[in-house]
Amino acid sequence: MSQPDLSPLAVYQARVASGALSPDDGQLAAITRLDRLWHELAAHAVAARAGRLSRLLRRAPPPPKGVYLVGEVGRGKSMLMDLFFEHAPVAPRQRLHFHAFMQDMHARLHAAKRANPDLADPIPPLADHVAGQARLLCFDEFQINDIADAMLLGRLFEALFARGVVMVATSNTRPENLFQDQPGGEAFRPFIAIIRAHADTITLGGAIDYRRAFARTAKVWLTPDDAQATAALDAAFARLTGGAAPHPDSLSVNGRALPIPAAAGRTARFDFKALCAANLGPGDYLAIARAYDSVLIDHIPPLDADSHDVARRFITLIDALYEARTMLVASASAEPDRLFVAGRGAKAFERTASRLQEMQSPDYLERGVALHEGPHQRQPASAP
Repeated sequence: MSQPDLSPLAVYQARVASGALSPDDGQLAAITRLDRLWHELAAHAVAARAGRLSRLLRRAPPPPKGVYLVGEVGRGKSMLMDLFFEHAPVAPRQRLHFHAFMQDMHARLHAAKRANPDLADPIPPLADHVAGQARLLCFDEFQINDIADAMLLGRLFEALFARGVVMVATSNTRPENLFQDQPGGEAFRPFIAIIRAHADTITLGGAIDYRRAFARTAKVWLTPDDAQATAALDAAFARLTGGAAPHPDSLSVNGRALPIPAAAGRTARFDFKALCAANLGPGDYLAIARAYDSVLIDHIPPLDADSHDVARRFITLIDALYEARTMLVASASAEPDRLFVAGRGAKAFERTASRLQEMQSPDYLERGVALHEGPHQRQPASAP
């Protein structure tokens, strides 16, 4: 349960003291800057209320400068931002994956132009909408990999900041390196200046890579599927995210929303039924594999001819995760080669069982971690 009277630094220090988080000088420096923003936001809210009540001010005082948190994969950026967001003393506020936010912005622009072809400039009403939904925007995986995004961002964010919106973002890329060496990159430079004017860039140092540390030591296929396995999945999620709290997420797949029940950073967790008993297809599984480096699945059951459609979806899911070198951690009723042993579809499942065995190997896990290190772009979630 959120305790908005507690500052992020106090919560972080309490988690370190309890052993829930390991001491990390880089994280401490980053959460200290976020703690300063927390206090500035609280003071800004008080000043704004006082200004309205006394009518001495025609507008609210200028908002504080946000934070752009940079660090490599596995350093705990998302965990720190989530901790700040949970306790932020401002409402309304939103925490979003940046790619999903941009997809929503493009969709709203297209809808506005269709509804009113004579609209001269759709950016101001779009900014009004966003600012009405959130005074604080927290973006995970801030990355620019699309020229359409680059063209939109400068004017949109200039309008948002003019409306008093504060931004906190995590990224693997410093602002000055966004959209680097891409066609149209020079036209993108004014946006970089806007970001740097409205958010301090904080580099999250430190040598801890939680995903790599987990890959070296963890058991990723958990049998039997019991309470102990569930507890192990809870612990795996905490280790992979540096202790970040899970939250609902959403991906846009071919114009529709794909709900993600629990995620933090680039780690997501699902119940098997939500993935394979639901009406999902290859595009959904590809979107998940592109969006998350680590996927946890609870309660993989025995499969047989009566569950042919479920087994077929599971095969498609594993193919997508395998090709993306996604780390899979799962609780299951049996080892992969004993999940589907007889009946229609059992033969086709043999290749999936072989892949599931390989996905437990140190070589697969290490190669997956190496693949996802460095500047990382969340790929579009549309089926090819």
